[in-house]
Amino acid sequence: MKILLIGSGGREDALCWRLSQSPACEKLVAAPGNPGMERWADELKAVKVEDPEAIVALAREVEADLVVIGPEAPLVAGAADALAEAGIACFGPSAKAAQLEGSKGFTKDLCKHAGIPTADYVRVETVDAALEALGGFGIPVVIKADGLAAGKGVTVAQSREEAEAAIRAAGDGPMVIEEFLEGEEASLFALVDGRQVRFLASAQDHKRVGEGDTGPNTGGMGAYSPAPVLDDTLAARAMMDIVQRTADAMVEEGMPFRGVLYAGLMLTETGPKLIEYNVRFGDPECEAIMPRITGDFAEMLHCVATGKLAEMDEIILESAHVMTVIIAAKGYPGTPAKGGAISGIDEAEEDGAIVFQAGTARDGGKLVSSGGRVLAVTAAGDTLASARDAAYAAAEKIRFADGFYRGDIGWRELERKG
Repeated sequence: MKILLIGSGGREDALCWRLSQSPACEKLVAAPGNPGMERWADELKAVKVEDPEAIVALAREVEADLVVIGPEAPLVAGAADALAEAGIACFGPSAKAAQLEGSKGFTKDLCKHAGIPTADYVRVETVDAALEALGGFGIPVVIKADGLAAGKGVTVAQSREEAEAAIRAAGDGPMVIEEFLEGEEASLFALVDGRQVRFLASAQDHKRVGEGDTGPNTGGMGAYSPAPVLDDTLAARAMMDIVQRTADAMVEEGMPFRGVLYAGLMLTETGPKLIEYNVRFGDPECEAIMPRITGDFAEMLHCVATGKLAEMDEIILESAHVMTVIIAAKGYPGTPAKGGAISGIDEAEEDGAIVFQAGTARDGGKLVSSGGRVLAVTAAGDTLASARDAAYAAAEKIRFADGFYRGDIGWRELERKG
């Protein structure tokens, strides 16, 4: 089949790499892509990713049998709806179903209606209402922007003053104030084609910019898969109590979900609870998950897009542990440096690591940083410790003076292992 992949980040580079290995993939076009994706795709094309009609036009141009949407913004903008109207299969949910990520309030209300375990909350529309509602919560308390915020629209306030400051900084507009949940976070990824759901993989990421999980939130500074803390028993419980109930509720609401459902979970003393949903593969979790997936990945996504998940072969994952370490531009997540030269990727990949590209660009014959999260250095091992050692050995070979990375990805799980 001919496949069009939409996106330009590290997640899309990993998807492109994996799709290019699929027997069912006859031709792979990435749009707009990035320099790293030149290695896997047959062709890169320009496109405005938040313009559904432009995506449809490009899909027709390349005669795509399947369009895979990487980032969330095109989904919320209605790309899947426009492709459906054009009769083109799309891996990714409709705009209405994408509200699971696009609106925190929508998801919280759905959870309440469907009995899905999550934190207590209130929805508010103004600063004054939020400040008044704050009195009903203890400290810490969670303040969430209602809409898309690239993984950075959440404040876990450790004091009343910090919570009030976060509310005032957000300004008038929809937000959610939420009970703080005690426990450890884990990410669960499931394929959904309506009522049918399949567990895909687990992962843990590291949102904070600093070692020891300190500093401001980012889009993610590293990840590993699987997440041992989300064992088979807990994963099965989360699939039944959270993912399946969500899928059923979305069907009942007349907006069936098709695509990958990424459940951010808190593993509490009373069981898994939903923190939030994303309606696409996480980044950097995707980079850690893709090397573990066996079989024909393109055919797998096509089954989801066409409502044939029940007919799909069993999902089998490699037993290996995979770790991804993000190299970001100095200044991230604030104002990152741009234009710094990058080299050493070939050397970094000599021993089996893969360096997925995210914030990169071409400047003449040089590879340079375009800011933000720049590279995702990914390696596998028989244990998490060996995957960590391989990933950091590879990262050390990359020459990027404007870059930095955390040196403690996986630290909690590695401490548990002793």
